[in-house]
Amino acid sequence: MHMFLINILFLFYPLTFIYGQESGIAITNQISDPRIKTVQIYREGWNLSYPIITLGSNEKLMFQFDLIGDRDEAYNYTFIHCDKDWIRSDIFVNDYLEGFPENLIEDIKASFNTTLNYFHYTLAFPNDRINIKLSGNYILNIYQPETPEKPVITQRFIIKEDAAKVDMMVHRPQMSADKDAGQQVDFTVDLTGAGIIDPYRNIYCSLLQNGRWDNAKNNLKPDIYGGNELKYNSLSEKNIFIGGNEFRYFDIKSIKYQSENVRRIDFMAPYYHVYLAPSENREFKPYFYLQDFNGKYYIAAQEGMEPETDADYLYVYFTLPSKYMIEGGDMYVSGNLSNWSFGNDNRMTYNPERGQYECTMLLKQGWYNYEYVFLKDGMKTGVATKFEGSHYETENDYTSIVYYRNPRGRYDMVIGTGSVNTLNRISY
Repeated sequence: MHMFLINILFLFYPLTFIYGQESGIAITNQISDPRIKTVQIYREGWNLSYPIITLGSNEKLMFQFDLIGDRDEAYNYTFIHCDKDWIRSDIFVNDYLEGFPENLIEDIKASFNTTLNYFHYTLAFPNDRINIKLSGNYILNIYQPETPEKPVITQRFIIKEDAAKVDMMVHRPQMSADKDAGQQVDFTVDLTGAGIIDPYRNIYCSLLQNGRWDNAKNNLKPDIYGGNELKYNSLSEKNIFIGGNEFRYFDIKSIKYQSENVRRIDFMAPYYHVYLAPSENREFKPYFYLQDFNGKYYIAAQEGMEPETDADYLYVYFTLPSKYMIEGGDMYVSGNLSNWSFGNDNRMTYNPERGQYECTMLLKQGWYNYEYVFLKDGMKTGVATKFEGSHYETENDYTSIVYYRNPRGRYDMVIGTGSVNTLNRISY
């Protein structure tokens, strides 16, 4: 089909036509090709930031990933506008995109002097080929040109407006069974001057812990409304999160020396193998503060100049001692290193002879946070308290997202966001 006609189809058909994704199903962060590693999306200038930028500003999002192999391949990208529940919005592409609706990722660099060959892809957006016209939830959709109906990577990000101001505070739950292990997030949304129609009915809020969507609190309604303010002070327990523990960490930016929590580094041709020290069971131990990245990772290579292409891939071995195998589910190595998901790459196997859970992951050099999560059979959300424990004192980031559905509109706007870290705004 002629490219002009394809672009016309993009402009006047919802993305169901192009991508074949079913309506009514929430789109999540997914990676469908096992050759693709180290997927990151963040606000330009801060690798550890969350993917939220302001509509109409000069802010950009950075997206990066590696393709393991000896040859680069072509990847296209486009954006899907979603409602507050991450279901594709019922609006046309030209309603929310300006420019070319599909584009090729052109910034591709080959790895240099690494034991495992890969190609590094980088995309900054909005850019001179495509701009975003509306606020809301978005999916960055990466696919190969010959199979647009099969997304290779989907990543969530948010375009916000500044129509609402959000003030947040975290405190120890007072009237809850989780008062020693939980954290309660109270926040106020100030709508002064926003011109919102019927805020109580048309405003919805989500709360995220450390930028994660797998344990988010969604579609929250205010406890009190008056004087242009919506107060979410958790008269119920809807705003309470399990505090968890500080994340475990290891440093593999160098292959020449053993850093803390690394037991040994072996080179078994043609690759490097990193054996982490056995992990301790922290479930019943007292809280101890440890500075961390709240589950994220940072790519770095001490022996290289450009970590994006000089950092090597290493096989990292995790061991979690346990006298018994836990029945009714599986243990996983969890965090941003596994895209906060549960798959074969991060599933642990139990070794009865050694009395421990084991897992091997292929990871790029850098600093990493992680935790151990138990996923019960048939469940989609895991439990991180086994082997980790949970404490109300734990340092965490919290983000609130304010959605507004104008009764005369056809999509959910993001009219404001707020953020707080427990070290800055927490009370006991």
